Amino acid sequence: MLDLVKTGTVETPDGSYFGLPEKVMQFGTGVLLRGLTDYFIDKANKQAVFNGRIVMIKSTGTGDPEAFAAQDYLYTHCIRGIDAGKTTERNIINASVSRVLSAKQQWKEILEFATSPELSLVISNTTEVGIAMSDDRVQDSPPSSFPGKLLAVLYHRFHHFKGDPAKGLVIIPTELIPGNGRLLLNVLVTLSARQQLEHDFVAWLKNCNECCDSLVDRIVPGKLPARLQEQTESALGYHDDCMIMSESYALWAIESSSPKVKQVLSFSSVDNAVVIAPDIRIFRELKLRLLNGPHTLCCGLAVLAGFTTVKEAMADHAFISFMTRVMMEEIIPVITDETLDRETAKDFANKVLDRFRNPYMEHQWLSITLQYASKMKARNVPLILEYFKRFGKTPECMAIGFAAHLLFMKTEKGQDGNYYGNTGGKKYQVNDDRAGHYAELWSRLNKDELVKQVLSDVEWWGTDLSALPGFVSQVTQALYELTNKGVREVISQQEAHGITG
Repeated sequence: MLDLVKTGTVETPDGSYFGLPEKVMQFGTGVLLRGLTDYFIDKANKQAVFNGRIVMIKSTGTGDPEAFAAQDYLYTHCIRGIDAGKTTERNIINASVSRVLSAKQQWKEILEFATSPELSLVISNTTEVGIAMSDDRVQDSPPSSFPGKLLAVLYHRFHHFKGDPAKGLVIIPTELIPGNGRLLLNVLVTLSARQQLEHDFVAWLKNCNECCDSLVDRIVPGKLPARLQEQTESALGYHDDCMIMSESYALWAIESSSPKVKQVLSFSSVDNAVVIAPDIRIFRELKLRLLNGPHTLCCGLAVLAGFTTVKEAMADHAFISFMTRVMMEEIIPVITDETLDRETAKDFANKVLDRFRNPYMEHQWLSITLQYASKMKARNVPLILEYFKRFGKTPECMAIGFAAHLLFMKTEKGQDGNYYGNTGGKKYQVNDDRAGHYAELWSRLNKDELVKQVLSDVEWWGTDLSALPGFVSQVTQALYELTNKGVREVISQQEAHGITG
């Protein structure tokens, strides 16, 4: 691949890179890890900082490990996005991966790598269900679950180095689960107890290894659209079956105050998007409230307005004005306090708006509505309650977003058993466990009754939202306006209010 590169079109590694030792065992070959964690390691290696390469462990039957080998484990990472209002385009040949091992076919080689004195870091991304209990045993070849495999690796390493405390590893799961590091350690300890592994090993596991909570945030769609891939390959001068694309924004927040973690993760020094801090809750709060929150408040409005993708909606002046007002005037005022200042929140919000505007990302609004009711409950109801607590009145834009949620959930059951709504003469499918519940309410209640009954559902929301002063009337009014005037007219009216924050 390197000998085919057209000069100046892509960032490449130099020859010394390929002699670097293998320091990282990575469970997962997916695009998120390759576009985020491996990006940071590659960047540091090119600056002679981390000086270590990755052995990727492939556990699933999907994907083609031979595609990596055919390219000497090199792949092109295309970064496309908007940063501070300016379009960003970068092409990088990532050389951080030294080899890919199959857990099913090369378990012996994986255990051999576990005994390497150079190994210092374990990274994983095995989906949210990957960190779970199992009946695995360390003697299995291989264990079936990710925790089972990791426990076998650590057990083998413990015995090879005779319990040397200095040979413990830094372990960073990136699965999107709050407290992922603590959860993984608890699973490992419980598996050890079930298998009656020796107490010395369990003590070494808990005391000599650093299992850190982490939060990752970067949109990595994976393969480029076919036409864009063809154009990119023509410009670069070579074909790449493993090419991926990501947005320019990136965050890897790691919770630790351990000097060992900071030493092992030396690559954090080359990019401020890698954050090692004693408490990363602030990053989780920002992501949940100012990235996920606006998505959920606006997804129903967007679908009902006829927008298909996020970037399409963000090209509409009235829509972007509404979303900005939600973030700046209604969300930021209720999440800022002595631990999170307003300027930090506003800076994050502006970066989120840049990400939403990214012309290269085809993020479907309908996919964001997956389990819409649960997302509204987890992400937005706490914001609504806090707004009332602080200001004693209804957050106007949130009330409109809630009304849009109700209107979006007005569906009928199809012959295939799924639930479908209709907007502008076009059907859309609702993928939500509560779709049937909402359909039943819409079939027998008028709008006033429906709003009152939904908001007073204490069992679902965990509180009586109908008791919030004026909330029922404003949601009801918004529901009537969305129905009679249409979404675009309603958000155009909101645009006149402007942004005060």
